[in-house]
Amino acid sequence: MAFLLYLCAGFLSGLIGGMGMGGGTVMIPALTFFCGVGQHAAQVTNLISFLPMAGVSLAVHKRQGLVCTRGLAAIIIPAVITSLLGALVALILPAVLLRRLFGAFLIVLAVRGAFSLFAAAGRRGGASGRGAN
Repeated sequence: MAFLLYLCAGFLSGLIGGMGMGGGTVMIPALTFFCGVGQHAAQVTNLISFLPMAGVSLAVHKRQGLVCTRGLAAIIIPAVITSLLGALVALILPAVLLRRLFGAFLIVLAVRGAFSLFAAAGRRGGASGRGAN
């Protein structure tokens, strides 16, 4: 049964990660809540699984002509530096605090997504003339 949980977590994370939306938002909660993996181990597992997932996704998107390489160094260099710093901070944080911070991050993502949906729905409604009366 545990194997099926891991398989489902990997499948959903890969699907979401392949679309560029962050598979860790599925994988980390799945590993911690359903598979009993500790917070630190779940986050490390997510990072390790991200590497092949990102490589495959990058190849697919590049083949479709969707990869813009202009300004890439300006993104990669600070991202690598802050990733290293974030990893070091995560190592020293207690698991309970790390779990709460990740939960807060997921809540912020959910609220931001909800506002984006409402804003997009409002723009569509105004553009179609339904609100003209």
